[in-house]
Amino acid sequence: MKREYLDRSVYDAVQDRFDYLFQEFENIYVSFSGGKDSGLLLNLLMDYKRAHYPHRVIGLFHQDFEAQYTVTTEYVTRTFERLLPEVAPYWVCLPMATRTALSSYEMFWYPWDDRHPELWVRPMPNYPYVINMERPFNHYRYRMHQEDLAKQFGRFYKEQQGGGKTVCLLGMRASESLQRYSAFLNKKYGYKGECWISKQFKDVWCASPLYDWTNSDVWVANARFGYDYNRLYDLYYQAGLKIDQMRVASPFNDYSKDALNLYRVIDPEIWTKLVGRVRGANFGAIYSRTKAMGYRNISLPEGHTWKSYTLFLLDTLPSRLRNNYVKKFKTSIRFWRETGGGLSEETIRELEEHGYQIQRNGVSNYTLDKKSRVIFAGPIPDHTDDIKSTKDIPSWKRMCYCILKNDHTCRFMGFGLTRQEQKRIDLIKRKYGGIMDDN
Repeated sequence: MKREYLDRSVYDAVQDRFDYLFQEFENIYVSFSGGKDSGLLLNLLMDYKRAHYPHRVIGLFHQDFEAQYTVTTEYVTRTFERLLPEVAPYWVCLPMATRTALSSYEMFWYPWDDRHPELWVRPMPNYPYVINMERPFNHYRYRMHQEDLAKQFGRFYKEQQGGGKTVCLLGMRASESLQRYSAFLNKKYGYKGECWISKQFKDVWCASPLYDWTNSDVWVANARFGYDYNRLYDLYYQAGLKIDQMRVASPFNDYSKDALNLYRVIDPEIWTKLVGRVRGANFGAIYSRTKAMGYRNISLPEGHTWKSYTLFLLDTLPSRLRNNYVKKFKTSIRFWRETGGGLSEETIRELEEHGYQIQRNGVSNYTLDKKSRVIFAGPIPDHTDDIKSTKDIPSWKRMCYCILKNDHTCRFMGFGLTRQEQKRIDLIKRKYGGIMDDN
């Protein structure tokens, strides 16, 4: 699927999508993170609702990750207070497993952990619409994964509204990353062929009406319509960050850890609490852009190959983390030996010229230009530093890099960012198998 540029503005396009959503779905709610995209989406939707569907109720869902800038909390608070008469508010502060990329000993940390309230970065919000352990929502499971919590909320909201087709609106845009762009390419599971609407559960969907907007579009709209926004972006700009570095997310994940040190300058009071919240926060802030975190070239210790060094590092990890990496490494090795990945002809020539034992194995259906699929008939290479045309080929060095970077999801090796553990998938399938069979 190739991009097609239409002779109309993205603003006009999103107005048509809003009309489509109001006609197709009985219940609509916005997943509001406090970032620029979800904030703009909420403002645009409320303007459209007031003009065309004034009697419809819009749900406002905020998944609070506890550790965030004070200005973000202030913006979220302002937004709820401003829209209270017009929305059904849900501010969720529940313990949930949230991935961390800072620690070699912890894969997750737990915002609003009721076992250790003394460690909370900030006090629990005190509003009647806050959902916490004293008043959890249906379908919440204790310390569930953050992604599961967001999805299960959709089922809860449908029930709260008395049933009917329900859609959650997300501020996701294709231009944010190649992964998100790729997610919009597959229309197989789209609602009535719409690539920006995907299914969650029976009668529960999620939609991304802003999927074709750019960063510039977002800020032009905020300026033109005078919308309130998170002033954290002003502070980011003053700190010299590029637009694609400005993220409102958990400070401990892969996307935010490079900017973790900014907390010291922007919000020192929150910073002092972050240090004690997740092991490795201070180390990550100091060394996230140095060799200590594997950011640039990593050096091989004397007497080691990349394979032996990887095995050595695995032996130093707690069993849970070690098993997580081993499972993914085995999956990758099996893939490159039995199925193969799509590589360009230039890369194939390079591999052959350098003596790698490879074989063609048909054509890859996951590449736009139908590249040849290549498998490694011999051992997985120790490293592929001599291949200049791509880094997307297997090696023990890439596996080692994942460990050194605390890349628990092995994103650097091409693994996706959702449903990372097969054990977790199996558990969810067993628990909700009956529900999914009804779909």
